[in-house]
Amino acid sequence: MARALSNLLFKGITGSPAGCSNRMVSASFIQRGMTYSTTAPNDPDTHDDFKPMDKFQDTATSLKDVVEQDVKENPVMIYMKGVPEFPQCGFSSLAVRVLKHYNAPLSARNILENAELKSAVKAFSHWPTFPQIFIKGEFIGGSDIIMNMHQSGELKEKLKDIAANQEKSA
Repeated sequence: MARALSNLLFKGITGSPAGCSNRMVSASFIQRGMTYSTTAPNDPDTHDDFKPMDKFQDTATSLKDVVEQDVKENPVMIYMKGVPEFPQCGFSSLAVRVLKHYNAPLSARNILENAELKSAVKAFSHWPTFPQIFIKGEFIGGSDIIMNMHQSGELKEKLKDIAANQEKSA
């Protein structure tokens, strides 16, 4: 059956008569050791190749350890929706723009890629919303707090030695 489905699919791809390529086949089959499926389990709109993957599942490091290490090793760490180059929410975008204004090195993790990471960050900070910003190992808050600190001048003071060290090393 797998061979028949494979041949049918192959004929549709290679330009067989239009009558053959209009058929929809809903099945799974294996060809050359790879499993192909026309449906994705648990989410009918998402193919397995596009589902978020747990990048830490094969490591001995727990997500709590990952968060602790991130916060400890990065002078400015942001857990956000998306990445600094392409934020996926307005609050994350605002936080990144404010932090980039100070030319401080910005490290980030996309919490949309891993639900367990998102939970680990919430547990670590005891804060329910994102983005979450840590400066010199201290939890600062989200975009509203960063914006208030920026407007009051407090953020400039907090980041001045980080930005100065960045300029010296550049």
